[in-house]
Amino acid sequence: MTNLYFVRHAHSTYTPDERQRPLSEQGLLDAEKLTNILKHENIDYVLSSPYKRAIQTVEGIAEYIEKEIIIEEDLRERNLSDDPVEDFYFAMKKVWDDPSFSLKGGESNQTAQVRGVHATLQIIEEFKGKNIVIGTHGNIMVLIMNYFDKKYNFEFWKELSMPDIYRLEFDKGKLKDVNRIINI
Repeated sequence: MTNLYFVRHAHSTYTPDERQRPLSEQGLLDAEKLTNILKHENIDYVLSSPYKRAIQTVEGIAEYIEKEIIIEEDLRERNLSDDPVEDFYFAMKKVWDDPSFSLKGGESNQTAQVRGVHATLQIIEEFKGKNIVIGTHGNIMVLIMNYFDKKYNFEFWKELSMPDIYRLEFDKGKLKDVNRIINI
C-alpha cells in the first residue's frame, strides 16, 4: 500500500503574491501541532507545492525525518482568476457547478484536476509502498480526491479546516480508503 497524506496548509497571512504568502502566527502554531501528529505516521518522504505556506506547513515533519522537501510544481493551488474575485464562494461554486468553466485567466476544475491527478499518479508510481506527506492546498486537494471518488466535491471542500490532513491509501494506483487524520 502507498499512503498519501494530503496536508492542506495552515492559516496564512494574505498577500497578493500567491507563491510567497507566509503562514500567520496561528498557522505556524498549527503547523507544529501537525508535525507532532505526523511523527507517529512513519513518514518516508515529504513533497510540497512550491507555495511558501504549503512548504512552511510540512517543513517540521521533513526536519523530523531528516529529509529535504521535494517541490512538485503541479501540486500548487488552482489559479481561480487573473483578477481579484469579489465573491470568492460564488466563484468557487460556479467552477464546481461547471467543471469546464473558468474565470478570466483562471483554470477550470477540469484543467486543474488533470494537472493535480497527473502529479499524484506519478507520486504513487515513484514512491510505491511508502508513506508520503504532500503539502498542498484545499481546492487542488479536493479536485484530486474528486477524481478518485466523486463524493469529494464543493460541499466537502467547504468543510475543510486549515490545516487539515487526509490519508489516501492506494493499492496499485487504486484508491482503497480515505481517512481524516486531524481537524485542528
